[in-house]
Amino acid sequence: MQLYNTLSAKEREALIEEAGKDRLTISFYQYAHLGNPQLFRDYLFIHWSAMDVLGRIYVAREGINAQLSVPADQFLRFKEHLDSITFLEGVRLNIAIEQDNKSFLKLKIKVRRKIVADGLDDNAFDVTNKGIHVGAAQFNALIEDPEAIVVDMRNHYESEIGHFETAITPDVDTFRDSLDLIEEQLRDHKESKKLVMYCTGGIRCEKASAYYRHKGFKQVYQLEGGIIEYTRQVRQQQLENKFRGKNFVFDHRRAERISEDVIAQCHQCGKPCDTHVNCANEGCHLLFIQCEDCARAMDHCCSDACKDIVALPEEEQKKLRKGKQKSNLIFKKGRSEVLKFKKSPAAEQPDPVS
Repeated sequence: MQLYNTLSAKEREALIEEAGKDRLTISFYQYAHLGNPQLFRDYLFIHWSAMDVLGRIYVAREGINAQLSVPADQFLRFKEHLDSITFLEGVRLNIAIEQDNKSFLKLKIKVRRKIVADGLDDNAFDVTNKGIHVGAAQFNALIEDPEAIVVDMRNHYESEIGHFETAITPDVDTFRDSLDLIEEQLRDHKESKKLVMYCTGGIRCEKASAYYRHKGFKQVYQLEGGIIEYTRQVRQQQLENKFRGKNFVFDHRRAERISEDVIAQCHQCGKPCDTHVNCANEGCHLLFIQCEDCARAMDHCCSDACKDIVALPEEEQKKLRKGKQKSNLIFKKGRSEVLKFKKSPAAEQPDPVS
């Protein structure tokens, strides 16, 4: 029985082009109690492979976190399958604002200790005592509320290219880093202010809102469905869009444009730009912001050193990167010293009580 990918990303890309069918990029999550995550993982792989579903999915004892690419003509079948699973029946599906048939090129379902790496001891507080969920209209009102503090629960490389007006955007590399930092920054306002949180699709706020209530915050709100659902509601209900720039996403698209504002800059020359790229040197693969002019001048690399490496024959490049780990650079996203115009969001944080 096949429980793993048999095609490379390039082979899958060729098949998608040959098929010529539209695909939908979808994300969803659900907290639940799973007795056997491995068995559930294998069950999903068998059924989703049959529907040509691709994506990155994490399964743990606490539930599922999924980002997927589904053939449009298989969507109803896929939804029916989700509804046949008790704890996923009627689960909210966040459908991407901008579609790309190649957002995912493999089906990867992994069993993890947690569906989001939050570093929290879930036994230390009531994870079901969550904040108040709000839609786009109420969220807009909270942004204007002088008694509310809006906090971006995403990482620095996400908020750098797009965020809500007046939001605090912590200069952190990971979600777990932001939890204590935010509590420390807002500790004097636990009873007097409304803590209003948002993230990409809502999953980080689910746990964070319960954590902050446990830490003594009296008024905790979270944007239901995150930026993705907010954008859908804004367009559907013709509301004012208070999000500026792009929404970072974790697939091959890297981002969805929510407004025409470009609030970031090229990390190499400093001109306005919000396009994330990976360094062409496979031994580096650093993700950073690069404009078209710098991409041409630097051969799509982050530094002169990497530019020299990609000019070498492929076999020489393989020898240089053999045995080296690149994951830290992939996920540090913009922390490299070779990037001259990396602007720290910490320098521009609004005063939470202003």
